[in-house]
Amino acid sequence: MSEQNTLNHLQTVTESLESGETMQIRYLLNGALPAQDVARLLESSPPKERKLLWELVEAKNEGEVLQYLSEDIGIQFMKNMDTERLIAVSEHFESDDLADLLQHLPEKIVKEVLASMSIQDRTRVEGLLSYSEDSAGGLMNTDTITIRPNITVDIAFRYLRRHASLPDMTDSLLVVSRSDRLLGTLPLTKLLVSDLNATIRDIMETEFTVIVAETPASEVAQLFEKMDLVSAPVIDSNTKKLLGRITIDDVVDVIRDEAEHSMLSMAGLDDDEDTFSPIMKTTKRRAVWLGINLITAFIASYVIGLFQATLDQVVALAILMPIVASMGGIAGSQVLTLVIRGIALNQIGATNTRWLLNRELIVGLLNGLLWSTVIAILTALWFDNIKIAYIIAGAIVINLLFAAATGTLLPILLKRIGIDPALAGSVILTTVTDVVGFLSFLGLATIFLI
Repeated sequence: MSEQNTLNHLQTVTESLESGETMQIRYLLNGALPAQDVARLLESSPPKERKLLWELVEAKNEGEVLQYLSEDIGIQFMKNMDTERLIAVSEHFESDDLADLLQHLPEKIVKEVLASMSIQDRTRVEGLLSYSEDSAGGLMNTDTITIRPNITVDIAFRYLRRHASLPDMTDSLLVVSRSDRLLGTLPLTKLLVSDLNATIRDIMETEFTVIVAETPASEVAQLFEKMDLVSAPVIDSNTKKLLGRITIDDVVDVIRDEAEHSMLSMAGLDDDEDTFSPIMKTTKRRAVWLGINLITAFIASYVIGLFQATLDQVVALAILMPIVASMGGIAGSQVLTLVIRGIALNQIGATNTRWLLNRELIVGLLNGLLWSTVIAILTALWFDNIKIAYIIAGAIVINLLFAAATGTLLPILLKRIGIDPALAGSVILTTVTDVVGFLSFLGLATIFLI
């Protein structure tokens, strides 16, 4: 469904709710729209309307819709379900998606849902629950097609025909030993053109990409991108036994989540921030970062206060101060964003940090000289004071150099000590560029004007 169609359906639903006519809404939610479009409609609705719409979704369709809802909203709905409904909707989920949701539900409910499953399904989900959802083990799906190396291609075809359908994104069969150790892979394209009498051992590929269960999800995404993978087997790091496989659709979710994380973290928001979350919940989440920002603002104000006597004598300085801080903040943010991206892509390490720092310092110096000249000319024309023009030019150069150095080194340092650069980097950078900007500008003014 296109964005415009979503808005059109949302308007139709809103008007129907206001008039009390629910028949058309029921029709949209339970047949006229596919499950993924119903999920988008729910996510685009404020909490009160969202609750009413969810109540109009028929029980038989709940599980399918839940698959497409964001994790935060899906968990809200599931927490309000009784155990019987949870068991019913869990049948619609693939094992990896179900494990992700169960991790956020009360332990008592999780046990009841697991107890309702077949032994095979319960074993699969319990295995996935033992891994972090941000690891390869948490991403993988245990629904795989495995074959032995000593059978023929003809027997493999017969085995495949007995399956009603193959798991989604199946591009190859996984060849395992009797103890489930992964021996190789057999692409379906190769299987189709092979001699029926050839054994799997003769035609399987022994050079293939394999992922250890503890591998971070971000590294899995980079590996898929680098190797152009559709799926990849996951093994136990100790026994080398096959545990499951990761498919490209799971990796797309990881890439999307990381992009949302970076974007929201820059503003100090949580990954699962809901556009239409309740007022108090949103207020609490944002209050922390507003408080941190207030502290940094007081630090910058304290620096300004040190030069109150200078400001009292030269009013023009108060007018020009924001320019110095703003130029440093923009320059630093450009570098910070670039370096955070490089870290996320594993492009930055000990071998190239020095080169990157030197490059950014030179860029900062050249931009500083360029724009300080422009600002100095405008300042001289505005205030008819050549000294102030020289002072603001010098402060611009100094602040852009500090911005370049901070934007480069700060995210690397934060990453090294285990702090997310996307979350804390922008706050610290803004403080540095404000303080250095005010200190250099007002300091130079005190030396040369007073």
